[in-house]
Amino acid sequence: MPFLPKTLLGLLALASIPAAGAEPKPYDSREHYTKYEYRIPMRDGARLFTVVYAPKDGSKTYPILMLRTPYSVGALHGDALHYGPDHQVAPPRHLGPSEDFDRAGYLFVFQDVRGRWQSEGKWLEMTPHRDAKKSPADVDESTDARDTIDWLLKNVPGHNGNVGLWGVSYPGFYVSASIIDSHPAIKAASPQAPVTDMYMNDDSYHGGAFMLAAGFGFYQFFLPQQTPVAMPYRRLEWDFGTKDGYEFFLRHGTLARLLELFPPDQRSTYADQVNHDTYDEYWKARNIAPRLKNIRCAVLTVGGWFDAEDVQGPLTTFRSVAQNNPTVPNALVMGPWAHGAWRERAGRRLGRVDFASDTAEFYRKEIVFPFFEHHLRGAADPKLARATVFESGTNVWRRYPEWPPAGAKPRTLWFQPGGGLAGESPAAADGAAAYDEYVSDPAKPVPFLGYTAIGVPQESMVTDERFAARRPDVLVYQTPPLEEDLTVAGPVSPRLWVSTSGTDGDWVVKLIDVYPPDFPEPAEPEKRDPVKEVAAPAEPMGGYQQLVRGGPLRAKFRRSFEKPEPMAPGKAEPIDFTLPDVNHTFRRGHRVMVQVQSSWFPLVDRNPQVFLRIPEAKPEDFRAATQRVYRAGAQASGITLSTLDSAAKAAGR
Repeated sequence: MPFLPKTLLGLLALASIPAAGAEPKPYDSREHYTKYEYRIPMRDGARLFTVVYAPKDGSKTYPILMLRTPYSVGALHGDALHYGPDHQVAPPRHLGPSEDFDRAGYLFVFQDVRGRWQSEGKWLEMTPHRDAKKSPADVDESTDARDTIDWLLKNVPGHNGNVGLWGVSYPGFYVSASIIDSHPAIKAASPQAPVTDMYMNDDSYHGGAFMLAAGFGFYQFFLPQQTPVAMPYRRLEWDFGTKDGYEFFLRHGTLARLLELFPPDQRSTYADQVNHDTYDEYWKARNIAPRLKNIRCAVLTVGGWFDAEDVQGPLTTFRSVAQNNPTVPNALVMGPWAHGAWRERAGRRLGRVDFASDTAEFYRKEIVFPFFEHHLRGAADPKLARATVFESGTNVWRRYPEWPPAGAKPRTLWFQPGGGLAGESPAAADGAAAYDEYVSDPAKPVPFLGYTAIGVPQESMVTDERFAARRPDVLVYQTPPLEEDLTVAGPVSPRLWVSTSGTDGDWVVKLIDVYPPDFPEPAEPEKRDPVKEVAAPAEPMGGYQQLVRGGPLRAKFRRSFEKPEPMAPGKAEPIDFTLPDVNHTFRRGHRVMVQVQSSWFPLVDRNPQVFLRIPEAKPEDFRAATQRVYRAGAQASGITLSTLDSAAKAAGR
């Protein structure tokens, strides 16, 4: 969610490249579709602004494919946003999840959700679902979707009676919310990178630590209420005064000072994110996972293993749909992608990491298009696996009957003296210090990038961690070169014993694939990140330390995210937590590395290392602390991985 498309049309993908030898001629939807605009009444009287693109060929009927969005359904021309039937999608953008949908023919429906842009009513962040609806005033996204579909079926000609829904990021949430108590006409839905439980490793907080840079970047453009809107509309501009996000956030210091940068009419939603710093009723009401019930359509949940904004949302959604609706077709796709990158990119690369094929093109051609064609038009069943997941490292698609795979077994790698990492935990030391320590200074936090950038570059999830390994406030543990492949398929669970001289602290754990020194250089030149316009430094790939998964736990939440507790200075305590799943093979000759640190800035906000409410922290509250990680006997530390042997992997072929 924190990456904000300029409009709904920012969600629409680029046109595909024609066959070799043909003259490039982008598919132009204006030749084949007519645009209509409606204000559809809801049961409480609010009218939701809705755009329909109808095929000009009226000789047959078409399925309805709907996207509901808070990002505006206006047409983008240059950097200005326009409403009106004459302002249509122009090449190279298209209407569906891929150009194949445009060519096949659908009734494409786009809607400004309640309280956004041209739609009436009051907008709420992650609209809480109402389980009991006693009057027409009891509305939520499921009722708005139902009322919209009822109206479309009665008033828009040329449909075949079948409805599908799709959306990426925040629109992915609206897909999930719309299929609760599903309208009978909904036959298929695809929530993609759906925001699901925003506090739990999903968008806003990870391990109780606030996702600072991404949230700030999102809410600086996301006004809480944008209706009515003048036409044309231009995006807000924001002057950071620097190209260095690390410097920007450090200079402003506290969360309170950052909030002051927002105009008063733009501050409230971001303030809600900041000030609700525990898992309170605000977040619980917005956790849609336990409310995904009475779903009566096929569901295809899509996500990216390297999605900096929302890697956890698809996994939680997939599992919740399965648990609450065991009889509906329910499939998961996880590719080697950044946030939403499967929409229009080839998916061959992310930053400097090469996945050896056009993975996103495969997904668009072989998965999402056949899925909707089958359920909405009666085309051949693509017989999708329960879980179609890309395995990085080996760079191969796997198809499993469940996720995580049934054959996955836990394996713990323990921290060793001298920075080693091995399968046996060290025995208790005889009088020797069985711990490693460092000083964590909030005035000099560990950066999450080894180069200058504003925001969160999409390649950051596979970035080179060599810069961090060289810092004195980062502990490094690694295996010798592997003698055989090691596949991790499932969650990553740090198991630490730690102490601090303060009363709170962050424990950031990163799982890293260390390439061998003779790893070959890429055949193609490095390209700039097309989303964030940041080029990762082109250092040699030999010795590259690729981030596979990382995340923090804020120590005061070690027992409960609802009721924080201070740490006793100098007292060793267990810190156990779980990071989102991975599907990665560490190849023979590579090393497994784990880095431990106490800041990851400005990806997450700084911890003062003093027990207090961080939104209320003052500059003088931030203090250096000595952090210890214990690694022997009953206080051994390590990381537990969900691993697959070759026989178990064979089930995914």
